[in-house]
Amino acid sequence: MAVVPAASASAPGDPVVFMEGGPGGDALGSIPFLIASGVNRDRDLIVMAQRGTLYSQPNLACPEIDRFSADAVGLRYDAPSTGRLLVRAAKECRDRLAADGIELSAYNTTENAADFADLRRALGIDRWNVYGYSYGTDLALTYLRRHPQGIRSVAIDSVAPPQIVSLPWTWDSAREGIGAIFAACEAQPRCKNRYPDLPRTLTRQVRRLEAHPLTLTARPPGGGDPVRVVLDGGALVNLLVGNAVPAVDVPAALDELAHGDPDRFARARAAGATPVVGEFAYGLTNSVACGEWVPGHSAADLLNAGRRAFPGWPDTVLAQAPQLPFQEQVCRAWDVPDRTAIQRVTTVSGVPALIVSGTFDAKTGASWGPYAGRTLSRSTALRIPGIGHWVVPQSPCAQEVLASFLTRPAAPDARCVAGLAPRPFTITPLPENS
Repeated sequence: MAVVPAASASAPGDPVVFMEGGPGGDALGSIPFLIASGVNRDRDLIVMAQRGTLYSQPNLACPEIDRFSADAVGLRYDAPSTGRLLVRAAKECRDRLAADGIELSAYNTTENAADFADLRRALGIDRWNVYGYSYGTDLALTYLRRHPQGIRSVAIDSVAPPQIVSLPWTWDSAREGIGAIFAACEAQPRCKNRYPDLPRTLTRQVRRLEAHPLTLTARPPGGGDPVRVVLDGGALVNLLVGNAVPAVDVPAALDELAHGDPDRFARARAAGATPVVGEFAYGLTNSVACGEWVPGHSAADLLNAGRRAFPGWPDTVLAQAPQLPFQEQVCRAWDVPDRTAIQRVTTVSGVPALIVSGTFDAKTGASWGPYAGRTLSRSTALRIPGIGHWVVPQSPCAQEVLASFLTRPAAPDARCVAGLAPRPFTITPLPENS
């Protein structure tokens, strides 16, 4: 746990406590982003490593999955053989953690929320403000529902409402985020004229690569030796969902791919070859996902959600949840109890809430912010144009709104949002053979 002092000399007594995403992310590693975003401008900032994550004991890191991920860039993304390797890595991690006496069922959002309630009491804080992003919004809403005492305000960024998070839900978010990028290009005359009908271009490339994957050599963006990468339809989709290619470059990258130049996507795929082993707690990821997100929906439900989101795409792509491939098979190996009856519950509250979403977010679609806000009676829901996942570090306007909200939770100043628009997209020259 770390306390970052307020930059202001006269900070009020109610600090901000941060809830990291993932699940499984390194909260302490996010401190530089939080400071740069001014989250501690007027208040002390409290950052706690969630149970099972880096710097907590025990640490539910899975080097077995990290090593799989490094190798997987050279494999077909959605091939059954790739899935078997992932399941084997997950099982090896699970068996090792269980042999150490770790009770994996204790790593869930309910217990995670209770940890934060205990932290507030242990620090002797009467009231504090909660800020969470991504999975941290699932956690923050759970915390608000189960431990409302002492919460002055809640800010949630890139929202995953606990009552709706599931594997089929991921396809709804993917459609919304990717569709928003394409709609923004359509609204910019130069982009529209240079890259017409991007949805059709994407569908063609997903189908082409899934039928005939490309095997390439690419240098990771962070440096190092070139690595072998395989670019199939599933890999392409997940690079888009994961914002591996900056949104401003997506139309150009797709156009280049359609004209035989896959370099941008190949380099983005190569980035996965160099994970920091042990940094991300996949054990927490799987315990939460397998207990709270996966149960209650069948493989057919997931496939049908994908078909509704992207008609005409290959079923082999649509059968895997974006960012969570082969998760049902992983969960059979991970073997934790179904907790959906406890966790998949709507939060109803009158605590002031700020809800921030990015229109280009393909992981947690922007519409899920207002959806969560329907039962938060004193909420302000904002959509920030042209921003992807985890809005505040990327948007000076969102930073100002958050600061205003923390000062006046009932009446934040959000006027800057009205003047925002997505940045102009990258425009490349027409290929010579066009």
